[in-house]
Amino acid sequence: MLVEATRVTPLDERCTSHQRILKEPRRAAEIDREAAQGGSGAARSISMTPLFGILLALACALTTNVGFLFKHRGACSAPAVDIKHPLKTARGLFSSKWFAIGMLIAAGAWIFHVAAMAMAPLSIVQSVLAGGVVLLAVIADRMFGWQIGRRQWAGLGLTAVGLILLGVTLPGTHGAHSAFSVPGMIGFESGLILVGAMLIMGPRIGAPVEHHGFMLGAASGILFAVSDVAIKALSGMTGAHGLLGLISPWTVVTVVSSVAAFYASAKGLQDGEPVGVIAVTGTAANVGGIIGGIIVFGDPMPASPVALGVELFAFVLVLIAAWMTPAPIRAAGAPAGAVALAVA
Repeated sequence: MLVEATRVTPLDERCTSHQRILKEPRRAAEIDREAAQGGSGAARSISMTPLFGILLALACALTTNVGFLFKHRGACSAPAVDIKHPLKTARGLFSSKWFAIGMLIAAGAWIFHVAAMAMAPLSIVQSVLAGGVVLLAVIADRMFGWQIGRRQWAGLGLTAVGLILLGVTLPGTHGAHSAFSVPGMIGFESGLILVGAMLIMGPRIGAPVEHHGFMLGAASGILFAVSDVAIKALSGMTGAHGLLGLISPWTVVTVVSSVAAFYASAKGLQDGEPVGVIAVTGTAANVGGIIGGIIVFGDPMPASPVALGVELFAFVLVLIAAWMTPAPIRAAGAPAGAVALAVA
């Protein structure tokens, strides 16, 4: 009779196997917990990104207005802008020390703006920049010898309230919303270019000549919005494809619209009242950017009807604040032909 041999497992081996069985679920639980913690950290990082974008937009608003005021002083002392001689005009403008300083400051503001658009939805960035129109009044008062009235300070308060409400109702985002529809992009940019061209041709199509400086300011703002929307698209393309993303028709749109805006803005500063022209330039650029962010890039709106109403109200407050900043009167005792700079 054959007896089947049975292998007897040593005691220490059975204990080791038992411990392994107990440790595997424990280790799996630890891995899950670490992944959850890492995921929440990544989520916090993503949710903080738009806030950094807003801070950069505030820095852009401040430097943009300082740069505009310096450019105005330089443009007024430079030869008249003649678009038929663009290189001669550019040399004449940059020969002015104040205009060159203003352009250098504007270049820094542009860097802030591009970084902000890469981190936050375009509509949010532009709504923050809209509040910079009120900063224009404060800067003009403190540095350039302008007297600011109660209406301008009321605008400052409205801007503060609008920005706070905007921050409270800011929906959670997972990215900078750079994806876009090509037909929608073409349609939106074409519409803005058409409106900008009509404003530039104002007197030729029957608009009052005395308002042409103001109209040129609005046209330059619209063309800046064309550039901003194109840059926003390029930021997403370079994020996906690196520098190859710059090989795009939107790069051409960015360059051409920026150059056209440069000359329209300079001519508007020469022909129109400075603060009014600067204010309408910023407002047109910001409104165009806000609408472009929502229509072209699908920037998020709050899901709750109440939050949506509050955010729209915040947008309206910021835009009303910009409208409430007309040209302040020159401070008593300031020179009539030149701006008295506190930093001079």
